[in-house]
Amino acid sequence: MNAYSQFDGLGTELDESGVLTITFDAPGLNAVTPEVHGQIADIWPVIDRDPDVRVVVVQGAGKGFSSGGSFELLKGMIDDYDMRARTMREARDLVYNVINCSKPIISAIHGPAVGAGLVVAMLADISIAGRKAKIIDGHTRLGVAAGDHAAICWPLFAGMAKAKYYLLTCEPLSGEEAERIGMVSLCVEDDQVHQRAREVAATLAAGAPTAIQWTKYSLNNWYRHAGPIFDASLGMEFFGFGGPEVREGLAAHLEKRQPKF
Repeated sequence: MNAYSQFDGLGTELDESGVLTITFDAPGLNAVTPEVHGQIADIWPVIDRDPDVRVVVVQGAGKGFSSGGSFELLKGMIDDYDMRARTMREARDLVYNVINCSKPIISAIHGPAVGAGLVVAMLADISIAGRKAKIIDGHTRLGVAAGDHAAICWPLFAGMAKAKYYLLTCEPLSGEEAERIGMVSLCVEDDQVHQRAREVAATLAAGAPTAIQWTKYSLNNWYRHAGPIFDASLGMEFFGFGGPEVREGLAAHLEKRQPKF
């Protein structure tokens, strides 16, 4: 049995050079359903133990990377305590599993990148964005704290001032601006994102695997050191999913109007 057949909500393809491509491919601009949310958390330990994988490329199908959590996922977290607790565990595992996966990860970001998909895009070891990519952490607009990854890495990437500006306002961040302030590794023309990601993946796949993996492990100690910051932000986010602000935020989103908090 294929090691990745259990992750049927994700597209997975391993080539002869050891590059595993993971593709978000779902309705609603690759929205993350409850099932997919669990799968993108659980796939990384499997990749870590797979001797055939040398590099991972994560991308989105169609017009964007991922629009984030589906309506089903968001509503479930608001209405169902058990689902909220389960999703919180998955959100925690997603961040730590990506950080602890020994294989280098490349994200190819085109179009919108939001929510759980954005976690992988930003925590990837090398992030490549199209000029018109739209990076959005929309948590505060939805009515919950920015907790799923941002507190652990955005200030490290861009500094506290920029991190606070974008996380508090939820203003979209273009790929071009993201590169300028240090949020992504590279910015290329939108039609070159996937090609550039493949080129970088080929370079890493041909490199010394343990040297690359151990360098990643050492650098990711910056994230591990900030683990308590992430844990606090995650707890505040999911506490908010039980409150009134997120109900208004989701209603406003569905009704395409400004929320009245």
